[in-house]
Amino acid sequence: MRHFVYFSKSATTSGKVLSEGNLMNAGRIDIAIHSLIQGVFLSHDFREDVKFHFVFYGQPDPPKHIEIQVKEGTPISKKDVAILLKKILYKYKEGSKTEVFPGCFIEKKAFLPVVEELSKEGEVFILDKKGESIRKVDLKGNPVFILGDHEGLPKKELKRLKQIANLISVGPKMYFASQVVAIVNNELDYRE
Repeated sequence: MRHFVYFSKSATTSGKVLSEGNLMNAGRIDIAIHSLIQGVFLSHDFREDVKFHFVFYGQPDPPKHIEIQVKEGTPISKKDVAILLKKILYKYKEGSKTEVFPGCFIEKKAFLPVVEELSKEGEVFILDKKGESIRKVDLKGNPVFILGDHEGLPKKELKRLKQIANLISVGPKMYFASQVVAIVNNELDYRE
């Protein structure tokens, strides 16, 4: 299983805000949507070996952890990812991890506890331009890849993350988050 953890300081934690239709005004949730598409979609198929985790810190009720793994019955299509996220956010129930659709969960959980929990499943990697080349790193088991939105990862959490994670890079340029997800998936596909 591959895990991607996408952090956004500004992505909305309200289904109502997504209902308004302007994805850029919803804390650049458009970036999150493109990243999920690159994470779980293939041409005429889905990646069943990927769990995509969003950690949103935007208003009005942060933090929210959304986990998506495409399974039979998951109502997902490229053109309706925003609608899926909106429905998941609407179904949040205080005090519990709720399965909204098959493979789609929501809970109130902060960024570091999400990563710490995933670190029990596999080695954790922070995607960073200054890291070691992904082509030189052994990516066995159930790797966990952490990336941020256009604002990056928060410095306070990044300092603590570096104690349990390694920095890796997909190349010498600064790429969009969605491009990074596609490159990582491609690299792992070649290794399999």
